[in-house]
Amino acid sequence: MSDTPAELLTVAISSRALFDLEESNTLFEAQGIDAYAEHQRSREDDVLEPGIAFPLVRKLLALNDGAPADAPRVEVILLSRNSSDTGLRVFNSIQHHGLAISRATFTSGAPTWPYIKPFGAQLFLSANPESVRGALENGVAAATILPARAPASRHDQLRIAFDGDAVIFGDEGERISREGGIEAFHRHERERAREPLSGGPFRGFLDALHHLQAAYPPGEASPIRTALVTARSAPAHERVIRTLREWGVRLDEALFLGGRAKGPFLDVFGADIFFDDSLHNIDSARQHVATGHVPHGVSNSGD
Repeated sequence: MSDTPAELLTVAISSRALFDLEESNTLFEAQGIDAYAEHQRSREDDVLEPGIAFPLVRKLLALNDGAPADAPRVEVILLSRNSSDTGLRVFNSIQHHGLAISRATFTSGAPTWPYIKPFGAQLFLSANPESVRGALENGVAAATILPARAPASRHDQLRIAFDGDAVIFGDEGERISREGGIEAFHRHERERAREPLSGGPFRGFLDALHHLQAAYPPGEASPIRTALVTARSAPAHERVIRTLREWGVRLDEALFLGGRAKGPFLDVFGADIFFDDSLHNIDSARQHVATGHVPHGVSNSGD
């Protein structure tokens, strides 16, 4: 019999996104799997330092503590290309840091993304771009995390920020802007202001996050705060607002930046993570907050 709750927000994460494994990864790339395996076994009792997504995971799991009885639960699953043998150090570090992660898959170098759907995860975070693309192509929200040490957290709240087009929404607007320019894009959006945008790869995760957030009162008392941070500006704002209203999704903040660099605004918001399809925006954002690149849509088509 399954012990999985009917309402569960599940996030799958790779070991390199959760912990600082860059020294080990550099050794693997330089000397191969045997040297890497020996390195991990000889240090399996040495605790790994938190990685770029560690604060996000800690805040996600903390939502289970003292949550309302009817609130959805949160689970984090580890998906690792380690073997179970070399992965022992990862699990030892999970236990040391007090993370309530009990489910994991170790694939000994094989792709991990096929296991995302059996676990029912709505989001996958990995340092491996190929794994992320595999997940996206199979309908799971996924982002590439650029490995780094864990950033300092400035808020007790879990704060998540999203780009709009090609992340929450489809990439129709970006295609029109690329083909016809900004004036064509604004004209298109004015004409379709009351027509909901199509959903992008992160719509399902946004729905699940909203459902979890709805268990708490809005405002500063909520343990979750969300933001839309988009390059759109008036008059292209109306269609976004009406689409979110049609979906019944609450976003606490909406920043229509009209092309301004996103990094400083994300710094003010204090995002634990920001998702965007544009590498240009990622470069700006990652100077201030943890970022996840969503390799989806026309910006990543190579055309």
